[in-house]
Amino acid sequence: MSIHELFAYLHVGGAAEAITFYTTAFGAKEKFRLTEPTGRIGHAELDFDGKTLMLADEYPENNVRGPISIGGTSVTLHIHVDNADAVIRSAVAAGATLEREPKDEFYGERSGSVRDPFGHRWSIGHSIEEVTPVEMQRRYDEAMKGT
Repeated sequence: MSIHELFAYLHVGGAAEAITFYTTAFGAKEKFRLTEPTGRIGHAELDFDGKTLMLADEYPENNVRGPISIGGTSVTLHIHVDNADAVIRSAVAAGATLEREPKDEFYGERSGSVRDPFGHRWSIGHSIEEVTPVEMQRRYDEAMKGT
């Protein structure tokens, strides 16, 4: 078996509004959307600087619901950017809720997180140093001593 690509596929209540949010907050560009006569979006694709995010409206009749409908999410989407602080500010200005202020982390990244208006959690970071897995584990162990 050969896997050629892996895509995140989000379901939301209000896909049209989500497309507007993702283009405003993250600078994504809409590639296309398939819209039913009722206005419900059955499939859309956004270009995140060469990376594709797929999304659609909820389909409760098929037990396909977004995070708000199910009361939370177990998934975090991570985007690696040039300037995490600026992207987090942009997301919050577009309507996201700040969950964690950006800060320098032990794993060599400056990162923070937001929750978008549709219930999806986004971790946003940029590299500040190269850290080997061995050093990362050492730093993680040190950080966990106080917990």
